[in-house]
Amino acid sequence: MAATTVYKEPAPIVDRENPLESMMSRFNIAAEILGLDDQTYNVLKAPDKQVIVNIPVTMDNGKVRVFEGYRVVHNTILGPSKGGIRYDMHVHLDEVKALAAWMTWKCAVVDIPYGGAKGGIICDPTTMSPGEIERMTRGYTLALKDVFGPDRDIPAPDMGTGPREMAWLMDEFSKTTGATSPAVVTGKPLVMGGSLGRTEATGRGVMVSALAAMAKLGMKPETSSAVVQGFGNVGSWAAKLLAEKGVKIKGVSDISGAYWNEEGINIDEAIAYKNVHNGRLEGFTGAQIMNPDDLLISDVDVLVPAAVEDVITEHNAHDIKAKLIVEGANGPTSASADPIINEKGIMVVPDILANSGGVTVSYFEWVQNRLGYKWSEGMVIERAERIMSDAFEKVYATSQKYKVPMRIAAYVVAIDKVAQTYKYRGGF
Repeated sequence: MAATTVYKEPAPIVDRENPLESMMSRFNIAAEILGLDDQTYNVLKAPDKQVIVNIPVTMDNGKVRVFEGYRVVHNTILGPSKGGIRYDMHVHLDEVKALAAWMTWKCAVVDIPYGGAKGGIICDPTTMSPGEIERMTRGYTLALKDVFGPDRDIPAPDMGTGPREMAWLMDEFSKTTGATSPAVVTGKPLVMGGSLGRTEATGRGVMVSALAAMAKLGMKPETSSAVVQGFGNVGSWAAKLLAEKGVKIKGVSDISGAYWNEEGINIDEAIAYKNVHNGRLEGFTGAQIMNPDDLLISDVDVLVPAAVEDVITEHNAHDIKAKLIVEGANGPTSASADPIINEKGIMVVPDILANSGGVTVSYFEWVQNRLGYKWSEGMVIERAERIMSDAFEKVYATSQKYKVPMRIAAYVVAIDKVAQTYKYRGGF
């Protein structure tokens, strides 16, 4: 039976380089460029709210196990906070704080009226039954019923969660209010108010960002090549959509290894293969096996890291041959690698811009829920691509104005928007 592809927020972040410190190092550079005053800096560097909850769950064996969960709301000056919930054994508070801040900048970069938040529960969902996961999800929702809300804080799927968990969350929250509340969460099943175009939204944003950057560099899609690290939801859709635009995808990788075809991998065949092989490419005959470490430094025009964090570091950045890096994952480039990449003249479309297509269509889902009216898939795609294109052009113009890399320019755009809003609202 073919595996069902569902949306997952891009990329886990584990504390190799502390993710909060990595985010703050870039934040600090952008704040200095903007000449951010001390009071605004101090407000923006710290989250508005950090909630730690203990969730007692009756397991299938009759014993009660207590799970620790988090929800961090970084900022709400632009609107209700938005961010995913991840179920993973490596979830910790610094990670959630960094991801919540990233969401603030990501929403500001694409100019949607949200602040940033993130949540997580320390657990291993692969060892739990559906009933145990449901009871844990409902317990988490109840513990945070005063935090969540369509006008307060709107969760979404992330690593280890999907439409099923969002359906349980919506149902449990609705029980606490006495009315069906679909707008409290995004990433829901279509029948419960989910949006068309949501599954491929992040990968589509990566594709739009890549093509926009290639145009600035004078690169034509039909004569360009790329590799995509990570063949999950984001990477597979990015590869498929780039291939449809004429880009030759020479290499891909997943947890089972890396695969290379000099003549270009048939991405549709690769997706079909992994969907009937437990989501893995292991055994795929349309490409040759290669060393996963070599994928990042292979001789191609475009590199799309869409797997995990800190894969581009000071140790391999010198060897990267691609002219363009488009970050599908959160935090795939460590802060220590930035100076090396900049010195090599490689353009980087940063994560807070390149992978913001997902939160953009999450916003569309929320709007549709609020309106009680469903948009066509064509309308969702057209509006999402326009928002991503406009955001790219604004970040690119900012990078030219301040003569800084795209990553810093994206932070400048985001921080400036939030800071200006504080100025007009008088937030403190």
